[in-house]
Amino acid sequence: MEISQITTFKNEHYELLLIADPNRKLVAHYLEHSVGFQMIEEGKLVGVLVLTPINQTQIELKNISIATKLQHQGKAQFFIQFALKYAKQKNYQEMLVGTGSTSFVQLYLYQKMGFRCFDVKTNFFTDNYADPIFENGLQLHDMLMLRQKL
Repeated sequence: MEISQITTFKNEHYELLLIADPNRKLVAHYLEHSVGFQMIEEGKLVGVLVLTPINQTQIELKNISIATKLQHQGKAQFFIQFALKYAKQKNYQEMLVGTGSTSFVQLYLYQKMGFRCFDVKTNFFTDNYADPIFENGLQLHDMLMLRQKL
């Protein structure tokens, strides 16, 4: 497994990014101010991760997506560990991540990796996405914000 920085976001990157965040306009907007990484395995793109600086001390894990058929194999955990190490090397003191309040698998993963909830962005998904999003049989409304000290 190899992780490298993305210099130009291509359609194959967008295909993965839109799995985690279906609003292409929002994705394109935050990519302008972010650094992206790709995970390659056996010559194939299997994952994408995007980090967005907030200020000199905070960076946000804005998007992480692993190819659907390759999920639940530890790749996201490996990718997040890479992101935490990268952020620490760049002298950030804290990493934030936002996820849906109905994103149970993601919430478990982030908390397992040391992130803790600190805020709720009420109605974030209903205010920013034209179409309703459903996860685990529930309509997604709120974004939970988590953070980890580095």
